[in-house]
Amino acid sequence: MELKTLFSPEKIGNVEIKNRIVRSATYTHSATNDGYVTDEMIKFHTDLANGGIGLMITGITTVDKIGTISPGQACLYDDSYIEGQKKFVDAIHECSDAKIAPQLSHSGRQGLTPIAPSAITFKEDDRMPKELTNEEVKEVITNFINAGRRAYESGYDMIQLNSGHGWLLCNFLSPFTNKRTDEYGGSMPNRMRMLVEIYNGIVDEVGKSFPIIVKLQTQDFIEEGISLDEGKSIAKTLVDLGFAAIEPSGGSGEISRLYKIRYPSIKVQSQDDENYFLPAVKKLKPIMKDSKIILMGGVRNPLTAEKLLQENTTDFIAMSRPLICEPDLPNRWKDGDLSPPLCNSCNSCYFSTRSGIVACTVKEKLLKEKLNS
Repeated sequence: MELKTLFSPEKIGNVEIKNRIVRSATYTHSATNDGYVTDEMIKFHTDLANGGIGLMITGITTVDKIGTISPGQACLYDDSYIEGQKKFVDAIHECSDAKIAPQLSHSGRQGLTPIAPSAITFKEDDRMPKELTNEEVKEVITNFINAGRRAYESGYDMIQLNSGHGWLLCNFLSPFTNKRTDEYGGSMPNRMRMLVEIYNGIVDEVGKSFPIIVKLQTQDFIEEGISLDEGKSIAKTLVDLGFAAIEPSGGSGEISRLYKIRYPSIKVQSQDDENYFLPAVKKLKPIMKDSKIILMGGVRNPLTAEKLLQENTTDFIAMSRPLICEPDLPNRWKDGDLSPPLCNSCNSCYFSTRSGIVACTVKEKLLKEKLNS
């Protein structure tokens, strides 16, 4: 089977992506301690761009000074970051025809200064987050809107809002973490209100031609959280609102540890482990209208990806761990080497960011063997 569809162009909003391969957002811990762009950050992402990716989504760019998870996280909460971000985006555009989007995020309960819709203990480290007042919620909304404007001014092709995996926007969506009784809690429309107001505010700032996409928590995998049916209803509202694409996801580190659930970062050891968010994609695809859907989670086989694209099951496929291991994987597949990624899903890349820039032990081992051969 030729990978004709995988390497065919497709639009997200009015932006044409050269192929259907998305680099899903991943924290790289490569900014300065204050969140400014570094040469290391540029090098990591230009390697990805030169490797043949269609759309690159950078990891968790914070919109708020207290919204970080650690030093080394890229920031857009102040205009002083725009100059470096422009340099970063220009480097991507100059070295390739890849498109790029920042993932705008707030760490919420998981951050260095934990805040949340409700005062519920964060079970990973037993910290109690500060419950946001109504006025503080509106301040966070304004921070997201201003970060969206800064991303636009920095030259990004689009933005992604991070509403998955237990981050702040996800905290508001989920009844597991949102017990509020004001207009930002209770019913599904109220729990969505923050995300909706952010979208509308960014559109007011930069116009409708700048695509806004979302990583969306479509299920929590626990009874007291978001169900897939509710996730579909949330997605339908966002499609009707005008979001250009949705990347369905689910679970969180906290939920995984509390309930022994494998999501969101399953170790792909066999074909049965692949494409583990495909049920969510199939559930949402019929309601997507002109918005695009992005399959993430254990995508490993290029022939399977091609088949899913040909069958119109998904519009794009997204990977992260395989591209940390092999930045040039898209080019390898395009050139006819259809062997699976070298990534063994050991998750060493995830743990590496606790002490430095994201790294892959498989990649390092292969480089060492090559040098010694």
